[in-house]
Amino acid sequence: MKLEGTGIDGLMVDFGPLTELMERNGFILGGSWDYERVTYDYKLNAPEKNITYYIRIQGYAIEGDVDKGNAVIRLMTPLLGRHYYPHGVEYGEQEGFSEGIIEKAKTLIQKVQGPAEKYHNQVPEHIVLEKLKKWAEENQNQEVLEKVKELSNNPDNHK
Repeated sequence: MKLEGTGIDGLMVDFGPLTELMERNGFILGGSWDYERVTYDYKLNAPEKNITYYIRIQGYAIEGDVDKGNAVIRLMTPLLGRHYYPHGVEYGEQEGFSEGIIEKAKTLIQKVQGPAEKYHNQVPEHIVLEKLKKWAEENQNQEVLEKVKELSNNPDNHK
């Protein structure tokens, strides 16, 4: 089921800080990511026996590549799903999620929403440097090109 109104959908966050934030809060980057998409899952054990729920937060790259670690990710509406062994996870409204599970899921999403919002729309340094380099090349400004190269090669600038 879609968890509407959490405030996380539509946020745009640099892949590195996003993944760090998600992992700090128990969300795991799914192995099914590709060049353009990411999936973060949170395993939520239910009070009922043999039932497991998953919170899934997906996103897609609006700039850069996920595999290179330089993507800017736009987050989508989170999902709440119920796992059925051996078939997988179902995300439909008909799964009969209790209000308690829905509220717990929303609370966990809020733990990442606030910090993610702080990163929203911040332009990552590598993008700023790429645009500055392009400008310097177009304007044949050697001094700026040298400074961009220096900043790009300094590992302290990539933290």
